[in-house]
This record gives sequence, structure tokens and C-alpha cells, in this order.
Amino acid sequence: MKKLFSLLVMVLGLNFGLSSQESTIPNPDPNAPDLKFENEVLDYGVIDYDANGIREFKFTNSGKTPLTITSVTGECGCTATTIDGKPGWPTEPILPGKSGVIKVKYDTKREGRFEKNVTVTSNAKFATKKIRIKGEIKGKPATGEN
Repeated sequence: MKKLFSLLVMVLGLNFGLSSQESTIPNPDPNAPDLKFENEVLDYGVIDYDANGIREFKFTNSGKTPLTITSVTGECGCTATTIDGKPGWPTEPILPGKSGVIKVKYDTKREGRFEKNVTVTSNAKFATKKIRIKGEIKGKPATGEN
């Protein structure tokens, strides 16, 4: 029974690990869109507790056909890609040579260092692309109450 349980845990862990990987098999279409980010890592630096957590990733479609972003997902609940109830990414196709912005919001009502992945899914040469946010949030200010 222990062996069966160990095997099950190993298979599930391997499956979960593989499903979170970037797509490394390119789209065979030589005219496929190509999603290029200005920066793939966005550093918040050291920010105050409860500061504005919205940041922007700038990108360009350097391919030959329109780029359609189908989803942008955060690694956990502390990283939002929907801002004020709307997708933080363009919902219209991005034409070749044109640029766009993906907005990401980190929950700054937590203290300490953070580093989180954001997965972008599109019709680009590589269907999934991971971008990353990182930074540090200073401790919660004292309220003066004892």
C-alpha cells in the first residue's frame, strides 16, 4: 500500500510540474506572431505596505500575423491579472509591429519579499510564456495602539 501511495504521489507531482512548464515546442507556422517583452522580470523594488500594487509589462508583436492573448494567470491569489473587473491584457488582436501592455496587480497587504510567476497564453510562436514579478514590502506601519 505504501508503494502504491508513493507511486501515486510521484506521478501526480510529475504531472503538476510538467503542466506548469513553458511551452518549448514552437508553432510550426513561420508567420506566427512573436510575443516579445521589454522586460520579462518586473522588479517592484522595496515598497510600502498597502502601496499601489499595479505594474505593467510592455510587449511587442514582432511576428508577421496578429497576436491574440487568450489568458494571463497569476501563480496564486496574491497576484491578480484582472484589474477593476476587466482583463489586464488586450482583448483585441495586436497587429504585427504593434505594442501592448499587460497589467499585473500584487496584493501589497502582506509583508516581506515576494517572487511570483505570471503565465501568458497566446497564439504566438510559443503558446505559453512566463513573466515574473518580484520585490519586497516593508512591514505594516504601527497603529499606535497598545
